[in-house]
Amino acid sequence: MLRITYVGDPQISPDGSKVLFAKKIINDKNKYITNLVSVDSEGHLTQWTQGEMGNSGGRWSPDASAISFISKRDKNAQIHLIPTSGGEAQKLTSLPEGSIGEYRWSPDGRWIAFTFRDQIPAFTEAAKKEREEKGLSQPPIEIDDIWYRLDGDGYFAGQRFKLYAIEVATGKYANSTSDGAFAPLYSGSPTGGYSFDWSPNSLELAVTHTASKRPSSDPPNDQIWRIALDGQAWKLEGLPKGDKSAIRWSPDGKWLAYGGDVDEADPWGTRNTKIYVVSADGGEPKDLTGHEDYCMSTSTLSDTKDAGFSAVIEWHPDSKGMFLQVGHHGETQVGFVTLDAKLTLLTEGRHAIGIGNISKDGTRIAATFGHATMLPEVAVIEPELGTGSMAPKVLTNLNEAFHAEIELSEPEEFWLDSTDGSKLHGWSMKPTGYMAPRRYPALLEIHGGPHAQYGCAFLHEFQVLCASGYVVVFTNPRGSKGYGEAHTSAIRNSWGVKDWEDMQTAIRWMQHQPYIHPGQMGVLGGSYGGYMTNWIIGNCNDFKAAVTDRCVSNMVSMAGNSDFPFNKDGYFKGVAWGSLEEIKDLWRQSPISYFQNVTTPTLIIHSEGDLRCNIEQSEQVFTALQQQGIESRFVRYPVSTSHGMSRSGPPDLRMHRLAEIVNWMDRFLK
Repeated sequence: MLRITYVGDPQISPDGSKVLFAKKIINDKNKYITNLVSVDSEGHLTQWTQGEMGNSGGRWSPDASAISFISKRDKNAQIHLIPTSGGEAQKLTSLPEGSIGEYRWSPDGRWIAFTFRDQIPAFTEAAKKEREEKGLSQPPIEIDDIWYRLDGDGYFAGQRFKLYAIEVATGKYANSTSDGAFAPLYSGSPTGGYSFDWSPNSLELAVTHTASKRPSSDPPNDQIWRIALDGQAWKLEGLPKGDKSAIRWSPDGKWLAYGGDVDEADPWGTRNTKIYVVSADGGEPKDLTGHEDYCMSTSTLSDTKDAGFSAVIEWHPDSKGMFLQVGHHGETQVGFVTLDAKLTLLTEGRHAIGIGNISKDGTRIAATFGHATMLPEVAVIEPELGTGSMAPKVLTNLNEAFHAEIELSEPEEFWLDSTDGSKLHGWSMKPTGYMAPRRYPALLEIHGGPHAQYGCAFLHEFQVLCASGYVVVFTNPRGSKGYGEAHTSAIRNSWGVKDWEDMQTAIRWMQHQPYIHPGQMGVLGGSYGGYMTNWIIGNCNDFKAAVTDRCVSNMVSMAGNSDFPFNKDGYFKGVAWGSLEEIKDLWRQSPISYFQNVTTPTLIIHSEGDLRCNIEQSEQVFTALQQQGIESRFVRYPVSTSHGMSRSGPPDLRMHRLAEIVNWMDRFLK
């Protein structure tokens, strides 16, 4: 793990000659260090930032004379500018304590629009210092709205992101007082969640956010507003309810594109995300991709790249179509859709591509590129529309030393017939140094989400397990993305049914493989994968050991203690705070209700700072196992870690977690 160099957020220069990206390493003090680096078409690298304070969000100015980025080198996160001709970085903003969200340059280079959320006043450094001087206690968090926390973001109570626009040359804010003081341009979202983009003439912003006054309880109802630089806002008329995100204004100014859906009863995204276009003046949107059974927000999971769960849209300069990121059958490809709804995949192959942006003339796309035995690297794609598939050109080789040293296992693909005529797609990885005809212990890995996919991306955890002598099997059961809308929606309000049938198909397949010892099998997974691990050990005895990680066990309690609480009769039927009749569906789908049947020794892993799946979910599991005398171990990671600890947590704790998993499986399977 300490040898890996992580790359992300690729951004191509306007002329297409260089790609700027974030390069992240782990130093000898157990800290992630992120700096901005660019690479040209010949593979030559230029590092733009230094230090250990974190530098991210690198963006070229429209004329390429400067690179903007976000850094905490002055304690508070600020937007900085560094001239590409040489020189020191200069701070553009002087924001108070808080969080910067997304930011975007205006096309003319005059403005930068960004979102910012103030720190809770009682928790600023000044307030903390004053309390310490007076000997006062840490104050309570005072909450008046259900949207008060988010996993990985923490507790923000009633504070909300607002939209700002700062003039680059003067540092003055649009729509501010005469002295240009810090003031928001727009603050219309009740949750502080925005997607936004500039108009081509740099005079307006298009913004999407919820129009509901109670968005955590009401069906999805995102709408689009146009915001002038004097703060005037008007809502576009004629748009349906439903989700809308990743808004992008066409270069000719005529169209607004976004990813979303019109279903008002799908708060968890079982339906496909489509790409829509609507006139910049409003009206009825046109669905460009719904005739194809692709979801435009499919994420291919990995622990060595950023996870993205939103549509990626980049207009071609001629405004006749858009480049898209398409996840399908475990792969991630680049697609292109025209305004007349013709969708084409421009790449093919067993790989994971992450799109950044495109050059000004539309001839080059910045991307990350990797596959199951290749860590992600920075690449460019040169699309030739209408000429068929093209291969990305990989520009960096930052993990050359890692790959030269480490022996890796290559996944072998399989398709199985499951119930109801459904197909189960999966992969098997043999142990490093595999020798036929020996049989090996095997582990069934189950992904989280559940609406995501495993596939052709590098998974460090899987390689660790293969190097430890295990066969690793992973699949995309019903509920996964990447196989069409029916495949995903098959488990809506029905967890533990069709997904469990697919898991049984995988289990039977494992038991009949000549290289797997059927009496030495383990099961593990995180988040929804932890849910399904709990379900499996409560419904069968085929596994000698289990690891349930950041799990869900009790849908009734989960409904109210997650950062995304369950709506009444939303994704799940009924309501947790209702009568016995109203909670029956939630209890039926709760693995803990079957724990009287469990005999499998189980390791439980959870972070105390997990706001997505509260640690009480694992506490219930541990209590049930211990009181029944079943061998179990509970490893609790500190409150400073979150739901994504296995991907982005402190390096020493990530390694501790992997060691716990290997040691537990070794104890019972070897």
